Amino acid sequence: MARLNYVELPVRNVPGQKEFYEATFGWSFSDFGPDYASTMTGDVDMGLNGDAAQWTAQMLPVIQVDDLEETLARVQAAGGVVTLPIFAFPGGRRFHFRDPHGHELAAMVAYGEGV
Repeated sequence: MARLNYVELPVRNVPGQKEFYEATFGWSFSDFGPDYASTMTGDVDMGLNGDAAQWTAQMLPVIQVDDLEETLARVQAAGGVVTLPIFAFPGGRRFHFRDPHGHELAAMVAYGEGV
């Protein structure tokens, strides 16, 4: 069965975006030249593409977390902006935020996992 295995975000500031995601979620990135970095988990990974000639339209990545309120606080402390406060949906609870580049993402907890 097909599954999401990579999300690539166009960014103006690769080092700044790396700092945001490292501070918020504890992710580590590998650099592939001055304009590209990627997580290397072997699961669903995320790339940060700093080459404007390769940018595409963005999608809404949803990041599953263990503690939604703690993640909300960490997003704000790292410079993210909440665009949709915590709300319930059929599978759990989530909120939306913009990272320092302006990408909109969501963080969620599933019912039965901290909800």
